[in-house]
Amino acid sequence: MPVSGGARRLCTILRRAPALRLTGQRLSGHLPETPGRAPVSYVRGTWPRSFFTSPFGKSTNSTCLMLAAQNWDPSLCSLAHFSTEADKENAAPSESAQELYDKLLKSVDAKTMPPNAWLWSLIENCNDKEDIKLLFQILQRLRVFRLSNLRIHANFNCHLSSKITEACVRSGALEYGMKALWKHNVYGLTPTISSLHCLLLHAEKHSDMKLLEKIMDIIKKNSLPLQPGTADIVFRICYNSRNWRFLLKYAKRFIKAGVKLHRAAYDNLMEFAAIMGDAESIWKSEQHRAKHLKSHTLGTAFACAKAYLIERKPDNAAAIIRLLYQELPDSKKPFVADEVQKLVNEWPSELLKIKKGKDKEELAEFLQSDIPAMVASLRDAGINLGELKC
Repeated sequence: MPVSGGARRLCTILRRAPALRLTGQRLSGHLPETPGRAPVSYVRGTWPRSFFTSPFGKSTNSTCLMLAAQNWDPSLCSLAHFSTEADKENAAPSESAQELYDKLLKSVDAKTMPPNAWLWSLIENCNDKEDIKLLFQILQRLRVFRLSNLRIHANFNCHLSSKITEACVRSGALEYGMKALWKHNVYGLTPTISSLHCLLLHAEKHSDMKLLEKIMDIIKKNSLPLQPGTADIVFRICYNSRNWRFLLKYAKRFIKAGVKLHRAAYDNLMEFAAIMGDAESIWKSEQHRAKHLKSHTLGTAFACAKAYLIERKPDNAAAIIRLLYQELPDSKKPFVADEVQKLVNEWPSELLKIKKGKDKEELAEFLQSDIPAMVASLRDAGINLGELKC
């Protein structure tokens, strides 16, 4: 007569009971006794009172334990229960996402292409990481179905891929969102600038330099094209986080790739270089800027002026500010005085915080004489600086 699986497991436990009981006695010798508590029986019926066994049902991941109950604190017993059912309940996907996933899966299993509206609804209903997991599971199934049944070799369109990345960011599943940037992925997603910028804007919002580094590594590994708009966001993140090392690193990558940076990107790059006292980086950036942009902004012109001051050339610093003043429309000329005021009152202290040792002392000494010389030259050129005092 065939023996059921449950009966076989029961026989195995009964055969091992003496050894397990002995183990329980050894364990109990090392456990503290709990005064005022009566021995606890964990099993009903004819099972020995000296051990506890977990249910055999398929819905549990509990491990059978044989423990000396008379010396075992019930609170400790809960620590030895390895069920993950509670964790699964807490991490369950939303009801709406699960329902849409089931409909999509049923359609794919029936070898019929599900309506596009179902997939779009699932994307819109993703609000946590568990929902995103379902989304990516069905994306993989759909890609295989499109390839094997419909002979569609192309990835999903760019708009769908971008919306999926937005859903990942919204749901806090950034590791899934970054999968959309891989050229070759099992989900049929198409890397897009929109997806990239969505992730970068999230990094900017949270000043997350680690996320920025991961994204830039993915861009490099997948040989994704660098865009001016991407540089704007990357440079802003580095500038606002005061991370000169990363800004310089990524600036070199964008410039080497021949990207025509926007004015705002040059402003961030050259202004930060001025704060760091890096005249060499200012001139390299200026050389690249001059190839693509004819005129200076306030930020780039004053960065060059600061580079001249670092090199002890106050007359040249005044000359570049004077040239900017002449090119600006009358409505913007008053802003020159404001920038000169910042250069006089704020920039030296920011610069001297970076410098150390003998270089700091020398720099402080010649700035005290060169900045007033520059201001005097500007006044002589007829530039209205108001009541500026050096």
